[in-house]
Amino acid sequence: MKSAKRVYVVASGDLRLSANQEGWAFQGKMEELLSGVLKDLGWEVERGHAYNQEKQHGFIDSQRMGIEVFKTLDPTTPIIVAESVWQYTHHVLPGLYSHNAPILVLANWDGKSSGLVGALNLKGSLTKAGIAHSCLWSKDFTDSFFIEKLKQWLETGNIVHDNSHVKSFGEIQISAELAYKGRSFAQKFKQEMAIMGVFDEGCMGMFNAIIPDIYLHELGVFKERLSQSALYAEMRRVVDDDAYRILTWLEDEGMHFEWGENPLTELTKEQTLEQCKMYIAAVRIADEFGCDTIGIQYQQGLKDLVAASDLAEGLLNNVVRPPVYGKNGEELYKGKSIPHFNEVDECAGLDGLITTRLWEILGLPPENTLHDIRWGEEVEFGGRREFVWVFLISGAAPPAHFIDGFKGASSERQPPMYFQNGGGSLKGISKPGYIVWSRIYMEDESLFCDIGIGEVVELPLGETQRRWDNTTPQWPIMNVVLPGVSRDQMMAKHQANHIQVAYGESYESTVEAAYLKASALDALGIKVRFCGEI
Repeated sequence: MKSAKRVYVVASGDLRLSANQEGWAFQGKMEELLSGVLKDLGWEVERGHAYNQEKQHGFIDSQRMGIEVFKTLDPTTPIIVAESVWQYTHHVLPGLYSHNAPILVLANWDGKSSGLVGALNLKGSLTKAGIAHSCLWSKDFTDSFFIEKLKQWLETGNIVHDNSHVKSFGEIQISAELAYKGRSFAQKFKQEMAIMGVFDEGCMGMFNAIIPDIYLHELGVFKERLSQSALYAEMRRVVDDDAYRILTWLEDEGMHFEWGENPLTELTKEQTLEQCKMYIAAVRIADEFGCDTIGIQYQQGLKDLVAASDLAEGLLNNVVRPPVYGKNGEELYKGKSIPHFNEVDECAGLDGLITTRLWEILGLPPENTLHDIRWGEEVEFGGRREFVWVFLISGAAPPAHFIDGFKGASSERQPPMYFQNGGGSLKGISKPGYIVWSRIYMEDESLFCDIGIGEVVELPLGETQRRWDNTTPQWPIMNVVLPGVSRDQMMAKHQANHIQVAYGESYESTVEAAYLKASALDALGIKVRFCGEI
């Protein structure tokens, strides 16, 4: 007879075989530890799907597989979606829609894997879908926080987290002047209208990253649906001399490229030149369609054809960048960044566009980008001890964010397990200073935005290198303190794998920018929640 205290464990994985194979070591360790804890608590663990000997991993690796797996599961049995890798949400979303028992999204606290990022993506996607769920995380699955919260979920089907750091827009005192400026901006933003260029929607299973058109239309933003095949075709029309001109510009600015000879494992000059062609092609297509912001998917489709898009993305996000010329010899988007939303995250795209225009009004550097909330630990530096987050992205960060700008930037080959055709990142260490962080997301069929103040801190180089070694050393890094927001509060509240960041020039100017942005978002009809000290 089966125990009434029974729980399923399933694992949503990547779509890419090499990523699943490499990630299985993390997943296997996680599930072994989790099963031991559940058994100690008196619960029987049943894995919802078997290890695949041929593929050498045990992940659900397609939407069809997920549908077939959930057909065999009792929808009244509690289920844990255990994540220690990046996962494609649509692999499990169909089954979770009809699962009538408690759902727990569980992540391992390990920077070397992408479990935290994958779990946050799934969490935000379930929130958007209106599927009730809980979320939890742990380093070794023995700490008291994890055990107590797991017990709570097993006994009640729900976990209550501390959200005392959150305040609604109405609870914050904002000056009449900033409130007026915010309303004026919103009115003008809607009237002028904007075009969001989307190179193939729905990247990497990020259901949470797609904003239905009707919600954008209410803001005066309209999608221009573009094909990545058109981007590839435009790349083929870019002449070699133009690509060399971009590369020469970057080298003259002091950027370093770590080239090698083996294209399978090293960055080659040919890959970098291909990336330069993508940058030119993206600017020309954006101009052709009159786009105010663009997002390239890359991870599916283009990854099988050309080098990584990340160098192009970082350049697009920078005001000072290599000039690109149109058919009549005119410089395109002269003196402007072209806000790019990595992985076609439309929530980040909307945020990036609004932020760029607001920062221009305030006279602040308009460069902004998304990052993954990848990992973090407490660390001692400068006579203080703080929990410092690692914000990390595959290369779309603008050099304006780096210590020494382009001189502090380098390009290293992207990891082969994700990027078989190579290509380099746009890597650097983010400069110290204050930032406004934010995330637009969907909940209860409405647009929301969480917003707060962060401090980018400069850690000893050895500590930053340790953090790179514990995550992905090829990618740009931002070491961030979030005043008034603990590790667990951030994980409990945040509704995405991505977070948007933009610098102020002082603490006061950063707070002013956050207030103005909140006022503008509220006037646009986006529901604002302040998080942490502000």
